[in-house]
Amino acid sequence: METLSKGQRLPLANLVPDGVLQVGVAAQGLALDVACFGLDAAAKLSDERYMTFFNQPRTPCGGVEARAGGGGDMAEFALQLARLPAGIDRLVVTASIDGGGVMSQLQSGHVRLQAGGRELARFAFAGSDFAQEKAVMLAEIYRKDGGWRCMAVGQGFNGGLDALVRHFGGEVDQAAPAAATPAAASAVMQAKINLEKRVEREAPQLVSLVKQAGVSLQKVGLSEHRAKVCLCLDISGSMGRLYKEGLVQRFAERILALGCKFDDDGEIDVFLFGKNVHHPAPMALSNCNTYVGQAITRHPLEGDTRYGAAMQAIRAFYFPDKAGGERTRPVAAELPVYVMFVTDGGTSDQATTEKQLRWASNEPIFWQFMGIGKGRKSKSKFLAAFADSDFPFLEKLDELQGRLVDNANYFSVSSPDEHSDAELYDLLMTEYPGWLKLARGQGLLR
Repeated sequence: METLSKGQRLPLANLVPDGVLQVGVAAQGLALDVACFGLDAAAKLSDERYMTFFNQPRTPCGGVEARAGGGGDMAEFALQLARLPAGIDRLVVTASIDGGGVMSQLQSGHVRLQAGGRELARFAFAGSDFAQEKAVMLAEIYRKDGGWRCMAVGQGFNGGLDALVRHFGGEVDQAAPAAATPAAASAVMQAKINLEKRVEREAPQLVSLVKQAGVSLQKVGLSEHRAKVCLCLDISGSMGRLYKEGLVQRFAERILALGCKFDDDGEIDVFLFGKNVHHPAPMALSNCNTYVGQAITRHPLEGDTRYGAAMQAIRAFYFPDKAGGERTRPVAAELPVYVMFVTDGGTSDQATTEKQLRWASNEPIFWQFMGIGKGRKSKSKFLAAFADSDFPFLEKLDELQGRLVDNANYFSVSSPDEHSDAELYDLLMTEYPGWLKLARGQGLLR
């Protein structure tokens, strides 16, 4: 038997002598509903009949069958992988809480693979692995190079069953009662229009970006994370070439794609700053193709650059109780705010900017600064010491003292399109997951 850790994979070739693989799930301390989702190559439940649970115990092909648990398991699935149609690319075993409670109350649990009376592998989990989640994706069995493999997942979802529904491509009807059982989840799967279809219809150029953003989020365990996204753009005169050549437009589309993974309204808030601060209408799927050009036409490039003024306006918008002023005690919110702050130069209000960042550390808002210039950010501190930087102040902000939590990150690029989509989204998630943990620990997120 092999003991799997989170993310570890196991090839299944030649391990299932009678063609039947059993997946057993056990848990102590909570009542859980267990389900198996049959997903297509896009990891979506394109055929609702391939959601297997106690109320729909068998797929049409007979490839997945829910059974009463045996040998200490609370639930079991018998899998005959050869029977699955080509359109089913992976099977994901999930568990959600039946009734009240959160996953941190779980005493212990496991998911195990068996074949021919022999246990092949086991993945153990416990409440200490989770916090306020109400559902968890336990294991995934997927096609690879003509065969099948199994991966231990252990990814929790704060939104419970609703989060699982959204993750697999459904849209939760907010007007309907909260789903509490797999049967209710099956009904919710009959979504009206999900965001993915909106992207395909209204902004097809974003389809691959949204998928790539999802890959990067999955790497850091944020596939089901929800947040508001704000893009803050420098409109000082020195940015003119970047706007003229369409580089800012393309970068903004990449951030909108991230917003489509973090929220389901298909838009992001935008602020522009130079000498003044402007807050145009959001960038949305419906207007994204020409958004930046139209924004610059309404708000032409201007002299001066004031980070602090822009940060104050953003804080006042999301947390109006202080109007962007001093905050010395933590304030909590349901959703964090992720701010993508783009500039190509220094600021004339450094003292104000430092105050804003310190005050904002008491709010659930994360600042991702990106400097467009040569910068000095390097993975090698030794090499970085020999390079001049266009952004010494941004580097200072990244390490600023006197904050409740470290609420900012900084990197520089020579051009907005320097990195591939995959590299960019990975960069954007360098420090944000760690900040989320700190923010929860300080009571900034409910």
